[in-house]
Amino acid sequence: MHFLAPARAYIPALKRKAVLQAYVSSRGAHDLAVTLSGKPVISYGPGGRSSRTGRVATVFGATGFLGRYLVSKLARHGTIVMVPFREEMTKRFLKVTGDLGVVNFVELDIRNIESIEESVKHSDIVYNLISRDYPTKNFSFYDVHVEATRRIANAAAKYGVDRFIQVSHHDASPDSPSEFLRTKFEAEQVARDIIPNSTIVRPSPMIGWEDKLVKKIISWPSYTVNNGQQEIRPVHVLDVALALQKIGFDDSTVGNTYELYGPDVVTVDTVRKLCEAEALKPYPYYNLPKKLYANVSEFLNQILWWPVGCADEVERMTINQKVDKSALTFADISMKPEKLEDYIGQYVRHYRGNLFQDVAPDSVAERKREREFIHVSR
Repeated sequence: MHFLAPARAYIPALKRKAVLQAYVSSRGAHDLAVTLSGKPVISYGPGGRSSRTGRVATVFGATGFLGRYLVSKLARHGTIVMVPFREEMTKRFLKVTGDLGVVNFVELDIRNIESIEESVKHSDIVYNLISRDYPTKNFSFYDVHVEATRRIANAAAKYGVDRFIQVSHHDASPDSPSEFLRTKFEAEQVARDIIPNSTIVRPSPMIGWEDKLVKKIISWPSYTVNNGQQEIRPVHVLDVALALQKIGFDDSTVGNTYELYGPDVVTVDTVRKLCEAEALKPYPYYNLPKKLYANVSEFLNQILWWPVGCADEVERMTINQKVDKSALTFADISMKPEKLEDYIGQYVRHYRGNLFQDVAPDSVAERKREREFIHVSR
């Protein structure tokens, strides 16, 4: 693009993109693209690990549940990924998701502006996935959701980042009884105030290897306050990660709000029953009074250093998921999310007992009787 260098001084910034696009179409240079700010990016390769998309993306919250899948989606197609991290041991596994030099790490302190700017100053796309389900003595919901978003968005605006994608939460509302959801909504407003063309993405409860829905049902004693009657629209985490990748590379999504939810409305109790059907064993839950569960969870959250829930999380158990009809969905980015029953089995079948390798007995009593026999096959 050096032949355009003399003209750059005379072409206004707003017209530069049109000039570059005209050149691309006239030359048929399909490996050349132009960002929103008029920056030319060159991609090469067939689209695998050793290819390059020509773009740099920063993923805040990359070591979390959704973040790791987003990094994998970006890196495996050759997008240079910047991964801000706090703890050394939590980010190392991301290195192998991309080719040599694709996944890069930057130490981050969310209260240190310089470390945030170091993470975004070379990027074309910034994803903010930072979130926390429970408050701690060091970080409140407001600190994690609102203040962190403000600092990241300010840094992205300072360095002229083309795309800012704020990952929020379903049911985010200023009137919600949950502080978590109120601060999520406030973070959306902060992002739009600083970067008006920010894209907001609100995913539904996600299911995957590290989720907090299915794994909570099958790995721990399950507690609820409403007999599992909360209505949700669960979605596969891989669908959400792919959608975020497409949104980041599609400039027509600028300034839009997306709600990414699954095709079916189910209750948490229905998800539990699906887990039982796949694992071929019962997973009972214990229904507790809401106030008792909230007080105990809040107390344990104050004295223990591992996640045990909090009062706000108990409050969210009673909120049925509502869909914002004005928001765009998977269909608007040419995607169709998977149905719950099509993928839940792969996350639950490993919890089956060894007696179910062939044909499942009809009852627990028959399972016990089978232990009395030695089966010999010819």
